[in-house]
Amino acid sequence: MADSSRRRWRAVNGLDPGAVIQCTVLDVAYRKVTRSLEAADGTPISYHTHLGTAGGDEAALVERRSLLLTNGIGTSENFWRHLVEALSEDHRVVHWDYRGHGASGVARSGDYSLKTQAGDLIRVTESVMRGGRPGLGSQPPVQVAFSMGVPVLLEVYRVRPDLVPCMVLIAGAPDAPWNREGVFKLPAVGAAVRGALRGARPLLPALRPLWRAALNPRLIYPAGRLIGQIRARAERRDIAEFMAALKRMDLGAYWGTLIALFDADAGDVLPQVKVPVLILGAENDGLIPLRQVERMRDALPHARWHLVRDAGHGTLIEAGPEIAGKIRDFLGEARA
Repeated sequence: MADSSRRRWRAVNGLDPGAVIQCTVLDVAYRKVTRSLEAADGTPISYHTHLGTAGGDEAALVERRSLLLTNGIGTSENFWRHLVEALSEDHRVVHWDYRGHGASGVARSGDYSLKTQAGDLIRVTESVMRGGRPGLGSQPPVQVAFSMGVPVLLEVYRVRPDLVPCMVLIAGAPDAPWNREGVFKLPAVGAAVRGALRGARPLLPALRPLWRAALNPRLIYPAGRLIGQIRARAERRDIAEFMAALKRMDLGAYWGTLIALFDADAGDVLPQVKVPVLILGAENDGLIPLRQVERMRDALPHARWHLVRDAGHGTLIEAGPEIAGKIRDFLGEARA
């Protein structure tokens, strides 16, 4: 990225990459260091190293084992707050933003495909490894993926398995939402959805006001509770933060990512996976049905499995401490 472009990007995002940023997410104070790198098409991709709630700086973390968190579509930072709080006590916890999400730039090439997102994750992984000292810090990080992050991570494993020493897969599947479930058992339905998403792209400028109006947590939270997709354990404030993050997003970036999600097709990677795996399924997930996650589990017979009861697709905010505990147990077993 040219110096002038980098300065403009910093100004737009209000960031000075490498500076310690103090932020508060739902009353929990976080300190993090945000950095950026260039994707293959020049898109600026941001990643954030969490310093924990205690004092200290980034240098104190470089000898720790790294965990790299990969989001779901549109996921805001607060989704990870329970995991960050629990695991940053003794790990170097890093999460990154997809193109068009968070502090990352909108795709310069207009490309939001999962293979391109996987390429971004490869670059972030290599950068995280360069930031560690010889030993644990410079080893490939434990890869933790939520929702859409699961097929993105599997696409990484397809081409660079050396960067995935073990993986945690949360409420996600290798293929498109509802693939082979419900009406999506009919092949024509999936094709029709993908065609409709692509066909709606020219309408996005006109749809933008409706999109922003629809992202009203005062409506979405009670509606989600009524139909059971937002469970009682989800805090209203978490949903409000998620809606606010979606409103800040470029609608074209979100739509391009949504198309990519419905194009997901990484199931053929599963027979190749030989590393330790932890899979966490959500009992009441309305976006990635439990049976879809169970098929992935069945294709990975060596994987550790945990079913999160009374949890929907927002399982990270509904059952974060439970998930963090299962990840900690899994890491201990993987080291042994």
